[in-house]
Amino acid sequence: MSALDVLLPARAVFHPVVDLGSGAVVAVEAHAGPTADPSAGPLPDPAADLRPDPYAAPPAPAGRPDPAAHDVRRAVDAAGAAAELGTRLPLLVGLRAETLAAGEHVLSALHRGLGSAGRRPNEIILCATGGFPPGIRPAVAAALGGLRRAGYLVGLAGLGAAHAPLDLLADVAPYLLKLDADLARRTPGEPRRSALAGSLMDLAHRLETHVLAPGLETQDQVLHLRGLGARLAQGPVLAGPEWRPGMPVSVPVAAREEPAARLPYASLGPRVSEFTLPAITLPHTATADEVLEALNAESGVTSIVLVDERQRPYATVDRTRFLLRLSGPYGHALHAARPAARLADRPRPVPRTVPAVAALRAAGREDERVYDDLVVVDEVGRCLGIVRVADLIRGLSP
Repeated sequence: MSALDVLLPARAVFHPVVDLGSGAVVAVEAHAGPTADPSAGPLPDPAADLRPDPYAAPPAPAGRPDPAAHDVRRAVDAAGAAAELGTRLPLLVGLRAETLAAGEHVLSALHRGLGSAGRRPNEIILCATGGFPPGIRPAVAAALGGLRRAGYLVGLAGLGAAHAPLDLLADVAPYLLKLDADLARRTPGEPRRSALAGSLMDLAHRLETHVLAPGLETQDQVLHLRGLGARLAQGPVLAGPEWRPGMPVSVPVAAREEPAARLPYASLGPRVSEFTLPAITLPHTATADEVLEALNAESGVTSIVLVDERQRPYATVDRTRFLLRLSGPYGHALHAARPAARLADRPRPVPRTVPAVAALRAAGREDERVYDDLVVVDEVGRCLGIVRVADLIRGLSP
């Protein structure tokens, strides 16, 4: 039995979110196991301390489980399991739409539980899973909007199969859209499903959001979805069930790269949001040793964003320059216990709505930092992710 098996005895499983452009793992999805470790005792119920609230929904009758509390408990336990592994990758967690619609007390419990796992809102993508009846649409939209205003990145799963009205995408402005896994797997051999997946990706690009293709099992599926426009993917073809953060992934490569299909609205120019990847963030007070640990955990990380208390970018740590400074004479001894911001640079923020070509021009204004990652921010200046300049160059090349 490995050390990881001892650490996580069936408490959670992890799936990497892979950027098909660079082959890097940009986030990790965590699912709590069906049962917790018996030796660890029952899982804490993060909603329990809120039930005396007179405005809270009444607890489920005795002997009948509370589905919303159970769903929140699984999400919090998954975040806790990821924290035990020490990964700083952005975390993707699923929640049932009915849970999100259950009321403010459930969302407060979720916020408290995720905070206790050491995660700030901008480090978490909360994805509403499963379909939901039209009657709870206002409550789901309100919940997702509230989470987004609190700084969480929000998403919708099951796109193309689960019931979710398309105009909800306009109301919620999700960060991520996750295709239905069965739809994604069947696209290579079924032209109608391929057309559906392609149209959904076109819609997502127009809405300036990201598409994740999950459950991919073969190289043909990966290459086909990538050809349709998917940037992010998951599935056993990329990583086995034993995968843990820090382990490598395998990204299929086409024998001959096909030119990227030009979108019908290409004349308008893509927005920088189309190239945005989740960022690894740390508090602006983090030490150089904490940054070094985060960089060593994931070889594909090119930068780390240091954020303030309001999740606004405070400084950026470029991987190459940071490691060079630490590797110099007495570098680690001099800097390890001191603030990493001393070895960082001022951030280069760009709004999520600016054209990609404008972001590329902004990057070129500083000769010494022309290839440094850009920090994408929302309408109130909070960090939404990063953009790699190399991705902009590839994406804008004719």
